Amino acid sequence: MASFGKSIVPEADLKSFTEYLVGCKRIVALLGAGISAASGLPTFRGAGGLWRAHDATSLATQEAFDESPGLVWQFYSYRRHMALQADPNKAHHALAELARRNADFITLSQNVDGLSQRANHPAKQLHLLHGTLFTVKCTNFYCNYSEENYTDPIVPALEIPKKSSGLNPSATDKTGEEASKALAEALSGTTNEVDISDVSNPIFIVDKKDLPQCPECKDGLLRPGVVWFGEALPERTLKVVDKWIAAGPIDLCLVIGTSARIWPAAGYVHEARSQGARVAVCNMDPKDTPGELHYGDWFFQGDAGVIIPEILKSVIGEI
Repeated sequence: MASFGKSIVPEADLKSFTEYLVGCKRIVALLGAGISAASGLPTFRGAGGLWRAHDATSLATQEAFDESPGLVWQFYSYRRHMALQADPNKAHHALAELARRNADFITLSQNVDGLSQRANHPAKQLHLLHGTLFTVKCTNFYCNYSEENYTDPIVPALEIPKKSSGLNPSATDKTGEEASKALAEALSGTTNEVDISDVSNPIFIVDKKDLPQCPECKDGLLRPGVVWFGEALPERTLKVVDKWIAAGPIDLCLVIGTSARIWPAAGYVHEARSQGARVAVCNMDPKDTPGELHYGDWFFQGDAGVIIPEILKSVIGEI
């Protein structure tokens, strides 16, 4: 067994994979929330993923935005803030390096957090299936305005509130030591952010007029540029990916941090197999696989941020 931090990989699997990888030309990677979890980001994945008292998936709809745009923007502003506080991990950097070394490698990401982009993954080889938190676009039907926006908070009304600490006099300590400690704690406490994902912490109701407004039409609200439930995936992206897949044999399909059981992810794994690809999965849960693994496939259990740089080391070097 090869031990990589908390992740253990059978030596035979590591050896057979690295030997195969050296001869690979056309490679596709499919990324899910698990790769970002290695950077400390909450996944909000699937039913039961809660933000405050809300199923996170219930906030990811046009209907929710129409009904409560302030609440939906608070959810996405929180996610933008958390994503900007996180750093790309070694898996993001390893995949970016593989892309720089291999022009026939593409990454299909289901993530919206911008971590692959911030790892300097070549843009032409990175395809965002679900959009990104850092694109905003106008909701006015007659307006096509969109922009990249990394401002945090995007408007002042969406700033994460700060904790404040009061000064409570001591009934016993007269030396000033406790008072000094209380003052230091109070001053440091003013910089601590309230966890607004916790329903026990109240949040302000944000008025519609204080939400991001379209600077072009002056009439529509801006919304996060992510694909909400009930919306179509980006057609241009799908066409580019389909063209790449149809172009010829595929040697390897990497499935990282996702079970790849939901369309289009499941379809891409199937199509890669039909083009001759062997599949390598990296997930924490051994049950998270895109259906049954075939003979000659690999499953690497553990932290993607640890395992991916190690299994790719033979072609990208040390990260």
